[in-house]
Amino acid sequence: MKKKVSRNVMIAITAAAMTMSACAQAVVAEEAADEEYTVITDENGDPIDLGGMDIVIRNWWSGDPAEPTNDYEEARDEYREWIQETYNFTIKEQAISDWGSTPADFVDYATTGGDENYIWILRDDPAITSALSSGLMYDLATLDCLDFSQPKFQRNKLHEQYSKGDSIYAMYAGYSEPRTGVYFNKRLLEDAGIDPESIYDMQREGTWTWDAFADLMSKVQRDTDNDGTVDIYGLTLNEGVMTTMAVFSNNGSYVGKDENGYFYNLESPETLEALEWTVDMFNKYDLPDPEGAEWDYYKEAFINGQAAFMVEDEYAGTPGNFLQDMQDELGFVMFPKGPKAETYLNVWSNNPAAIPACYDADKAWKLAFAYNLYTDQPAGYEDYMDLSNARAGIFDFEAVDETIPMMMEEEHGTIAYHGLIPNMDIGPDFVWNIAPGAVVSEQVEAIRDTWKSYIEAANK
Repeated sequence: MKKKVSRNVMIAITAAAMTMSACAQAVVAEEAADEEYTVITDENGDPIDLGGMDIVIRNWWSGDPAEPTNDYEEARDEYREWIQETYNFTIKEQAISDWGSTPADFVDYATTGGDENYIWILRDDPAITSALSSGLMYDLATLDCLDFSQPKFQRNKLHEQYSKGDSIYAMYAGYSEPRTGVYFNKRLLEDAGIDPESIYDMQREGTWTWDAFADLMSKVQRDTDNDGTVDIYGLTLNEGVMTTMAVFSNNGSYVGKDENGYFYNLESPETLEALEWTVDMFNKYDLPDPEGAEWDYYKEAFINGQAAFMVEDEYAGTPGNFLQDMQDELGFVMFPKGPKAETYLNVWSNNPAAIPACYDADKAWKLAFAYNLYTDQPAGYEDYMDLSNARAGIFDFEAVDETIPMMMEEEHGTIAYHGLIPNMDIGPDFVWNIAPGAVVSEQVEAIRDTWKSYIEAANK
């Protein structure tokens, strides 16, 4: 049973009107809030009562809550106070494990049990895929307080990644985090006679393609002092990041999923075409690392203006990350689309929220009920995208208002399944070998049978 109620905000306003012949008078005005929320009730018509539960959303990064800095954050905090008062519980996000220990900590906890009221925030890791296969994650599809057809779940589809048959083992609510795109150095493009804004024009017009990207790299890569050595390269990057992005930008993947389960997709035409194109781009335009350089030398090289383009995640340009030291002005666009794709695609990767299977049904239901409320948006902000972190970073206007929102939209996002296959680690298995000079057919042949066996085992 549900009923509608209004949250009223009482604002006392005192006005004193004093004259030589009259006494002071007070006037109190009442202002009703615009927001309306649905109160979920039990069979008696009373609000659901969680019995004073103290719930912790356990992650590895949260500190003390910050004061709200804008209208959205004020409305969100007010709404979260209201749900806790209405349904009799408390909830907070707290860093307990660290990034490295979280998967093992979850497995230990779910195996041995505990009295806490934890909702765990996890990450893709072999320990988590094993936990899913071993029955250590609660089946969220059995909890009727969760509706995965809601927009907040459909906007990221993480529950589809963490599903098997009709069961769902993890969730994420809201717009996906933006991920991999292409940074470009505007100064280097202008020096090569290229208008940097033309890349944004192509992105808007749908003509930002592999061929367009390659054409720009060919123009910007130059021997500026005519000594026979390239001084400005077209590209610098962590090659593995571009390889996977190229595969998905052409509607390819390493592992697919259909009604029969997971399937091997490394040798699909879309995937192979992307791998061949990637090696070709590396051979032609990728700045070679100096002998003895660290794996992340590309960061220094890009900051120093040695290459015009860098394929990297959006977070690199947010406060506290390495691009904050960049002196040249940058642009940022989605990864260009391949010939088999109709639109730009961003491979979503979000941190899954899970409930340990060691909890009983009543406790699991209450935790899911609270999480569902906590992750709803306040009234009036149902479609709000929080871009505050990007606005505080190094991004230009077009990146913040066009590229990053596009990365978060449903039509430009896709999910990957390879992280859900136990024992499959695409980096050392395969992707790290797709580098300048690599022969794709040899690398595929070397891993084919191994990956097929992993996928077969996962389907069992």
